[in-house]
Amino acid sequence: MARERVAELLDASAEPIASSVCRKLPKTELLVAVAGVGPLRFPVSDEQAAQLRGLGHRARFGRGEQTLTDPEVRDTWEIPKELVRVEWTESFAAVLDGMRQELGLPPHCKLTPELHSMLLYETGQFFVAHQDSEKDDAMVATLVVALPSAHTGGELVVEHQGQSRKYRGLKTSASLVAFYADCRHQVLPVTTGNRVTLTYNLLLAGDTQAAMAESPLVNKLATSLLAHFATPVVLPYSTRKGNPPTRLAYLLDHEYTARGLSWSRLKGADATRGALLRAAAEQADCEITLALAEIQETWGAYDPDEDEDEWYGEYEDEDPGDEGSGSADDRDYVLQDLIETSTTLAHWIGPETGRLEDIALDISDAEVASTTPTADMTPYTSEYEGYMGNYGNTLDRWYRRAALVIWPRGQGFASRAEASPGWALDELTAMARAGMNAQAREAARSLESFWHAAGRYPAQAELLGKALETARELDDAQLAVMLLRPFALERLAPGHGPAFAGLAAHYGGTWIDGLLHDWSEGWRPASYGLVQAPLEWLENLPRLCAALSVEGSPSTAAARRIVDLSWTMLAGQIGPALDGPLTSRQEAWLTTLGAPCSGIIAAAAQLGSTNVLDDAHNLARTAGHRAHALAMATLRAAGSHRAGFGELAISSAEQIRAALAQPQRAPGDWSIALPTGCACELCEVLGTFLRHPERRALDWPLAKDRRRHVHARIDDAELPVRHETRRQGRPYTLVLTKTEALFERESLARERHQVDLAWLTNEWKVST
Repeated sequence: MARERVAELLDASAEPIASSVCRKLPKTELLVAVAGVGPLRFPVSDEQAAQLRGLGHRARFGRGEQTLTDPEVRDTWEIPKELVRVEWTESFAAVLDGMRQELGLPPHCKLTPELHSMLLYETGQFFVAHQDSEKDDAMVATLVVALPSAHTGGELVVEHQGQSRKYRGLKTSASLVAFYADCRHQVLPVTTGNRVTLTYNLLLAGDTQAAMAESPLVNKLATSLLAHFATPVVLPYSTRKGNPPTRLAYLLDHEYTARGLSWSRLKGADATRGALLRAAAEQADCEITLALAEIQETWGAYDPDEDEDEWYGEYEDEDPGDEGSGSADDRDYVLQDLIETSTTLAHWIGPETGRLEDIALDISDAEVASTTPTADMTPYTSEYEGYMGNYGNTLDRWYRRAALVIWPRGQGFASRAEASPGWALDELTAMARAGMNAQAREAARSLESFWHAAGRYPAQAELLGKALETARELDDAQLAVMLLRPFALERLAPGHGPAFAGLAAHYGGTWIDGLLHDWSEGWRPASYGLVQAPLEWLENLPRLCAALSVEGSPSTAAARRIVDLSWTMLAGQIGPALDGPLTSRQEAWLTTLGAPCSGIIAAAAQLGSTNVLDDAHNLARTAGHRAHALAMATLRAAGSHRAGFGELAISSAEQIRAALAQPQRAPGDWSIALPTGCACELCEVLGTFLRHPERRALDWPLAKDRRRHVHARIDDAELPVRHETRRQGRPYTLVLTKTEALFERESLARERHQVDLAWLTNEWKVST
């Protein structure tokens, strides 16, 4: 494939380049003096090491945004930098230049050392594997100078792309080790003596991108790029071919942070390959930018220490989720097949602005190339999932890599838009306002193949606001629908009122009705169950409708349509669920619906939507405890809203009075009603027992599956009946016993009715 050819050509483009290099200098080539100790004598004596410790403090380390002290992670002493004075001879500059060359940095670049710290490792002290943070925008590498001292252990281990090198300190010479900042490294425990080091930030001056236009590889790379963008992709799990890829992401070998991402500071072979691809992209009439990628790989894997028999269920009574899952050092596991890879671009240097921009763009496997496979690199985290019965063991690994992202110049707008929809909307609006309407519409049409995913991008409120403005400026009804359709109705906020009103005035009521219908499609019940309503949005519906129904605004009709759609959705979900007994689970669910119900009713009242108000009142007047619970939750959530709730308050008070007028249960009446729902023979026997006013217990021999059915009927309805199994004989006997909770519940229900009636009388002024 063409993308593989690109990787092969770039693999041959550079000589093998080291990620870490080592030099040594005689002890006479430097002078180190510390205030309070004086000039250090080499090798550093135990006496002077003890003096250094007296000046030092425990060294800290960074973890995310935090700076921590933990001797389990970093156990060493740091001497304040302001106390340290270092003088080098001219040999030091020559050593740095040699290191620059071995690290693959071009001759016109220069490494400048900046002293960062002086460290003392006593016997037993260490620093676990870590990566250095970039302390300066120009920092590309770290230099560790181990001062001459008589010690053993304390080796510096530097790792990159799965390979590590170990560097030891010397007794009579200074050992200098330079490595790129993204290399993981550690200091092993000192076994005897003291290890004293100076650490430097190596700052890069000069651009690592050398001119490559004359390289014979440029023509070959340009040809491969053109072939890549012209070759249809074979669709996964199919022999059919899809459209050609729209971009190519070539993964670089080094990690870069958002702070350190720069064309001028590419490291090692990345610099040469970056320059070659930039020249090839120019020749192939393509655009290219530098990005940061997050990569997840899922591998089939197993722990070699696991008992193989356990995979096949020999210990089926044990919970497989108790052990064998969680964060992992994946070097402990044996990899099998690669199951899945996902690559997401999270930042890039804007092709036009030259500044780092936040983006979100998923890249398909057919658009990714690399010289070094991601699996050969070190993941920043891993997670192992042991055998779960339905699928085998898996190891997830996450990586951060930089990428060179290339696309044909003619697809530049669409490529940028897919990564940053907000940028695209700003550009379309600017073009339209500048009178470039035809160009703006043509650019908008180029988004159609992927714009359906815009509803999944972050910052949806801001993005919808931009889309509303752009849809109006394009002055094209079909394009406006295309831009707005991916959003959901609950994304519409009061701040969008003016822009939405402008659309309603420009495109008309029929167009707005169609858009609102599209937006509400996500609320429809799915085949596997009811979709959860956007409850918080419904609660704030009065504010939205107030913003849309300013006097004379053409969006007032749209506000009424929104209220109608909202009520249709909510009533469709709760209406069928109002029949049946009121269990604690049902009451909790209905209580959460009080605020959205009150929001719809308040909005309907302020808009004069009498149909919605009538339907809401009829629903609340439905007989049964569930409808009453919903009505009370709605009234309690109404807050300062009063219009539209009067009839609901009156009907709720009437239902309470009717319930209180019923005679209380007689002390010896143990009858219980079994809710409808099943008419099997077991439920007939259960119902007969429950309805009997005097019978309190039932011994019922039943097989396991039949006992389970009876258990479920009792528990689902939360009946005041205790069920136990007497494990004697065959079949076992199910023992049912009616409990005192029957009387306690009815007493508590009457007390609650009295409290609710008093609240309605005081808050809603219903007559007594």
